[in-house]
Order: sequence, then structure tokens, then C-alpha cells
Amino acid sequence: MRATTTILVVEDNEKNMKLVRDVLRAKGYRTLEATSGAQAIELAVELAPDLVLMDIRLPDVDGIEALGRLRSDERTSSIPVLAVTAQAMRGDRERFLAAGFDGYVAKPVDISDLVATVAEHCERVR
Repeated sequence: MRATTTILVVEDNEKNMKLVRDVLRAKGYRTLEATSGAQAIELAVELAPDLVLMDIRLPDVDGIEALGRLRSDERTSSIPVLAVTAQAMRGDRERFLAAGFDGYVAKPVDISDLVATVAEHCERVR
């Protein structure tokens, strides 16, 4: 991991945001925060994070639509995006991967799984 690896955390629940932000910062990542899909798109275009952790249920543009917009913009199309969602029924992981997400983290978030998944995707970016 580069010392300046930046992760955009897209989450509208304050407690979930704090948990993910605190864990990532403790592991040495720089974090950016968005509480809506529209805000996530703006930040990704403006600041080009190394990775995006995208909640699916957001108040305006949902995570799947936001992913589509990121993929359709040449400035953000190559940024890895992980779905972070409470939608953890059989087949959901496959559905999100088929939608174009690079990975999947189920809620409630397992800290060790989150850290391992983020590290894995940040290594691929290098």
C-alpha cells in the first residue's frame, strides 16, 4: 500500500461511516467521505481516489446507478468500486459483481474481511 492510498467511502449511515473511516485510517489509508451517490460521483471525478467503497441504498442516486455513472466517465471508469451492502442474500454477491462492481463486502461489516478486501484491491491498483 502506498502511504497516500485514498479511499472514497460512500455511506449515508453515520455510525457505519465512522466505523469504516476509523478502521481505514487506523490502517494508514486516507479517506474521503460522501453521503450520497451524487456527492460520490463529484468527489471521484474531482479527486480520483484509488478505491471506492459504495453503499447500495443511498438517498438520491443509488449505488448501482452511481457505479454506472462512474464507469461511463473516462475520468473515473478505471477506479475499482466495491459494493458495501446489507443485501446479503444468496445470489446478491453475484448480482453486484455482474452489475460491474469489483468486489463485495456484506454488512454488518466484518472488520478483518473489510481490511483484507480493501488491501487486495489496493494492491491490484499498483
